[in-house]
Amino acid sequence: MSAPNASERKACWGARDELWKCLDVHQDQTSACEKHQREFEAKCPAQWVKYFAKRRDFLKYKEKIQKEGYEPAEGASKL
Repeated sequence: MSAPNASERKACWGARDELWKCLDVHQDQTSACEKHQREFEAKCPAQWVKYFAKRRDFLKYKEKIQKEGYEPAEGASKL
């Protein structure tokens, strides 16, 4: 598979942004955003879909840690 050209990348990123916007509005309920998910998967290479899913999870986790702070689990060793 060849790398996406500029217009294909823009289409992929646009579909990703629309999906993420939908997920934000619907508190990450994927059933409400199925149409956007299908469009995202159709417009992006499979590896990109996988990467962006992990990226969103990481960004959500990072945002949570920044808001709530980090508390180590009980029994966790302190370095």
